[in-house]
Amino acid sequence: MMELLRRMDRNRWALLVGLLLFAMAPLIIQWIEKPFYLDLLIRITILSIAAISLNLILGYGGMISFGHAAFIGIGAYAVGIPAYYEAYSGPLQLAIAVGSAGLFALLTGIICLRTKGIHFIMITLAFAQMAFFTFVSLDEYGGDDGLVIDVRSEFGSLIDMESDIQLYYVALACLLGTLLLVHRLVHSRFGRVIRGSKSNISRMQSLGFDTYRYQLICYVIAGMLCGLAGWLLGNFTGFISPEMMDWTRSGELLFMVVLGGTGMLFGPILGVFTFIMAEEILSGITVYWQFIFGVMLILVVLFVRGGLGSIISRLGKK
Repeated sequence: MMELLRRMDRNRWALLVGLLLFAMAPLIIQWIEKPFYLDLLIRITILSIAAISLNLILGYGGMISFGHAAFIGIGAYAVGIPAYYEAYSGPLQLAIAVGSAGLFALLTGIICLRTKGIHFIMITLAFAQMAFFTFVSLDEYGGDDGLVIDVRSEFGSLIDMESDIQLYYVALACLLGTLLLVHRLVHSRFGRVIRGSKSNISRMQSLGFDTYRYQLICYVIAGMLCGLAGWLLGNFTGFISPEMMDWTRSGELLFMVVLGGTGMLFGPILGVFTFIMAEEILSGITVYWQFIFGVMLILVVLFVRGGLGSIISRLGKK
């Protein structure tokens, strides 16, 4: 019992220290006068939200989506298109981003979730590419060249999104809210059904659960969370293009989740951090950094069962 209590206290302290570091990061970056690190941290925070949303359906639900980046693109265009018409209202853009991503997830999920395995993977990829080519064809909004966002979302005097520091804290608040929501979901009755459907869907159906409905709701929630990440990314980059929702971006999200550890709450964050830092470091060494990173990913999959997060989890139990 005492060992269990010590372990719980150690985990709480680790979480508290991590939150404190994230909260103080902008001040530290200002002190060392390295603003590039703040951009890097904002990017990690935003992509972590997208990775957590993918982990919700992949790690806990067993739904391997190869088109998850489509929701990021939809959320980003929910900033760019209203801004194109000089509608800069933050609440309006946020509602459009989350609502549009949720609607797209609902309409596509109704069809996708009637398939399993490789068929599910391919049909999610097909829908994402349909969304990609739809936005490519919209010449009014830049088509394949993309669209510049001159003004970020406005929240009156409450939040100044033009400030990278305030944007970071908004993204951090969204990340913490996403973590809390996913944690509560997976430990609820709803989450137990989702996890049970991943393990043995026939058994869950025999117990009287409508697994299709549960999975569809989970898929829609994941799409809305990823739309939130897209809204943040559109504000951060100040430029949006269909390339945001290309299948290669979905592949990167999958890499991040697998690298950090599927079915683990903090695994996607670790995966995103490792991916982004490896990209920054390796790209400064060679233009063939993807090859080196690919080898790293293969080694992790082969020799680190459960991803990098499992290593930290095992260390925490000692």
